[in-house]
This record gives sequence, C-alpha cells and structure tokens, in this order.
Amino acid sequence: MEHYFSRLERMIRTNWDSPALRNFKGESFTFGELAEQIEKFHVLFEASGVRKGDKIAICAKNSARWAVCFLAANTYEAVVVPILADFHPDSVNSLVDHSESRILFTDNDIWNKLDVARMPLLKTVISTGDYSLLYSVDDRMKEAYEKAPGIFRQRYPEGFRADDVSYPTDNGKDLALINYTSGTTSAPKGVMIRYESLSSNVEFGIDYMPCSPGENIVSMLPMAHMYGMVFEFLYPLCGGVTVNFLGKTPTPSLLLGAMAALKPYLVITVPLVMEKIFKSAVQPVLDKPAMKVLVRIPGINRIIFRKIHDKLMSAFGGQVRCLIMGGAALNPEVEVWFRKFRLPFTVGYGMTEGAPLFGYAPWNEFVLRSCGRKVDRIDVRIDSDDPEHIVGEIQVKGMNVMEGYYRNPEATAAAFTEDGWLRTGDLGVIDRNGNIFIRGRSKNMILSSNGQNIYPEEIEAVLNNQQYVVESVVVDRGAKLVGLVYMDSDRMEREGLDEVARNAVLKDILVSVNRDLPSYSKLSALEVRQQPFEKTPKMSIRRFLYK
Repeated sequence: MEHYFSRLERMIRTNWDSPALRNFKGESFTFGELAEQIEKFHVLFEASGVRKGDKIAICAKNSARWAVCFLAANTYEAVVVPILADFHPDSVNSLVDHSESRILFTDNDIWNKLDVARMPLLKTVISTGDYSLLYSVDDRMKEAYEKAPGIFRQRYPEGFRADDVSYPTDNGKDLALINYTSGTTSAPKGVMIRYESLSSNVEFGIDYMPCSPGENIVSMLPMAHMYGMVFEFLYPLCGGVTVNFLGKTPTPSLLLGAMAALKPYLVITVPLVMEKIFKSAVQPVLDKPAMKVLVRIPGINRIIFRKIHDKLMSAFGGQVRCLIMGGAALNPEVEVWFRKFRLPFTVGYGMTEGAPLFGYAPWNEFVLRSCGRKVDRIDVRIDSDDPEHIVGEIQVKGMNVMEGYYRNPEATAAAFTEDGWLRTGDLGVIDRNGNIFIRGRSKNMILSSNGQNIYPEEIEAVLNNQQYVVESVVVDRGAKLVGLVYMDSDRMEREGLDEVARNAVLKDILVSVNRDLPSYSKLSALEVRQQPFEKTPKMSIRRFLYK
C-alpha cells in the first residue's frame, strides 16, 4: 500500500501550476503554492523547536488555508488535532487542553471566544485567516516567526521547486492525528489515527472512485470530521483533483450554484441532504393525482423517471459519476425511488474510529438497504450465531481501525473485544455476498417487556415516510414507545392547516405508522418538537439529548 504522502508528493510535482485548493469564489492555491506554504511552515516549526509528535490543533471553518495548516503539520509529523468549529467555546478549551496541544490554528472570531487560562499547555495561536500570530508565550516561537522568512530564502535562494518536495513515508504505524468524535451518544473522545489508516482510506478512494487532475470536488462537510477530511480533501487531492471549499453550511441555493459552476465528478454528502432534495423537488411532483397514475404505466413511467434523473443530475452539475452518502441510513422509500430514477448512488458505512471507512460498494453493485461490503485491508464479523439471519454487533479489525482513545485507557479497553476486534456499537447482519445491513445502534436498542429487541431506527424510517414529518426520534417512556416528531410547519401553513387540522394529521400519522408495525413496536403517542433535533456535523441526531 502506498503512503498518502507519496501520492501527494507525486501530484504536487506533476501538477505544479494546476489549482489544488480553492475557496469557492475566493482565494486559491496551486499545487506548487501549496507545497511552498507547507515548506514555510516546516521552517517555522523547525526554528521554533516543534518536534515530531507534538500536538497541533486546528479549529476553524473550512477553507483552503485550513487545508494548508493540516498538511503542513501532518507532513512535519506533528500530531494534528482537528476540532469542529461548531463546538461550544468551552468544549474547544477542553479539547485543546485534553489533547495537550502546543499550537492552535484558529479563526479570529473563535479565538476571541476562547479562554487561554483553560489551556495552560498552549504556547502559540496562529490565525487561519492570514497566518498572523494571535498569541504566544513562547519566546522561541516569537523569534522564529521573525526569522523564518529569511531562513526560507536562504535555504531556497532560487525559490522552492518541485524537486525540493519531500515528505517522510516511514511512519505508517505512527500517530497522525487525534480526531474528537462528535458525541452522538456521549461526550467526545479523542480517536487516535495512524498514518497507515489515512493512507488505506485514501488508496481505497483512488482504487474505487477514480479521479483525474483537472476535475473538481465540492467540499461541504466539516473538515474536522473524518468523513469530510478524507473523502472531500485528502483522497481527491492525492488524485490531482481541485478541492473547492464552500466554507460554511450550504444553503440549497449556494450548494446548487457551486455544483453548476464547478461540475464536480463526485458528490459526497449525508442522507439528510438527499432526502431534503427529494421531499422538496421530487415528491410534490410524484404526489400529483395524475402522476400517481402515470408512474404505474410501463413505458410511460420510464420516460418520467428519466426526466427526473436528468433534472437531478443536471442540478449537481451534469458530470457527477457517483453520489455517495454516509453517516446515517438513507430513508428506505427515498432509496427505492432513487433506484427507479437510476441515480448512480451508493451508501457507505464507517465511523471516526475507522478513519473512516468500513463498508462501500460501487453504485452499480450497491444492494438496497445495505451499506456496502467490507473495504480493503479490514475484516468484518457479526457477533451472532447466525450472522446472515440473526442480528449481532458489527465488529471490525484491520488497518483502518484506530489505535485507541487518547488518554482514555478505560474507553479504549471497552471499545475492543478480548481478541482485538473493534466493537462498533452497530447491530446488523451480513448476507452471503458480504453485503452489510445495519439494523440499529446497540446503545439505542430497546428491550420490550416480553423480551423483543426493538430498533428505533426502523420505526423512525416508517415515521419519516409520513406526510409532513421531517424527522423523528423514537424513545422509551415507561415501557411505552413515544415518537418525537419535527413537522414541516411551513408546508402546513401554506396548505392552511389550523390547529384542529394539525391534530388530526398527527392522529392519522399515528394510526398509519402503527398499521405498518408489529404489535411489540407500536407507538403509544406522538410528541411534536418545535425545533429540528440537534445534530452532529455528519447530521446524525444527538439521540442522548432526547431520552
């Protein structure tokens, strides 16, 4: 397996003048400029006494300069600590301190909200906006900051050239980064990722999602999350692709505008985004009485589905070869419609602890309701007497799997079986062809009074298919199942539904859902939430907040 540094080095040398990193409608860096920026930071780190293994945190919104900071620290063999910009300032303080970070790259706005007294090991803070020094109690760093430009010019009197690019590749087993999980079910933990784990994921991307210099990808997921970092940044960059950063959570108009302008070869997103597109742009058309008749007529339905396919693909720029979703399950009904439209979509499976990928299948081999087959360089097993038919915990072993949780031996020990397999906490089965089917989270599973295992995600899939329901969470309230629902109030208002009518809608939903559920998993009531459920950056609902 090739180190991702080797791939990056090769792309830099062969695409020196081509764009590598670009803020949408903003600043950009060619591969050569990226390499020069990396080297300038290397000079600064060396002059200030930064050593291999020192921790360098990054907490800022997505940008080309975020990417430069990451690669500069990673190729210097410092341990990068990406922290989500959306975390509360108290959490950022805690994670910088817990990770023992010595340097912090951050936005000026975020820095103004932090309390340096709560980060006693932190020596230096550098702005991701212009690389200016925001704070330092390290005299050696202050001196290095002044002298580094001169050292760089002296070292490269004729300028930094492609032949000067050289990154270490004998560090596969070393710690590359600490990525703090986003806390779907608990407080964040620092996942320790090795260089070989990053390289394994990058190589899988190159092998199964081929890309070429000159192509574009739109980076919209958080860079401090492994899904966005690896598959919207590291893997495409190592294929010579131009990575375009939106820089903020995209509105539909911003996203579609970027897609139309950049024409990406690949779209990587979360199911919620695709479900919203379906519900807002496609479902209203399919719900028309005449359309319900026409889509049942062979031949005519194929024409209709082809037009919907063309419209959706055009909205993504017209050159997308695959739509990849991950982070959560895709709504089963939406999934079936997408297959009818012949959209080139697939749903993968992974987690931060896998850097991030465990399961994937190309769109033309993807089996509905699955999340692909095990990826290269790992093994997957089901902790069950009959893995094909009896649900058990999904367990994983191999190169992608984390080293453990930083400074948390208890959590590390609990995460692995006695024979060294990672406990994913996900429950599922594997069919005879190796396709992985997730049934739910072991922490979410509800045990009924008669001993039945109830997976709330399966009930929620039925709930989310109901008219006016945007999203839902099923909880156990005193041995009774209750569905918490966030409704499409804007649509209800447009359609003139008053309070009486809305209550009637809820009653109809409860009856309709229970009609499709087995007796042991029927809902006793629905509760309307006035705000969307709080989510992690990969758009998974923070379920532990709603118990």
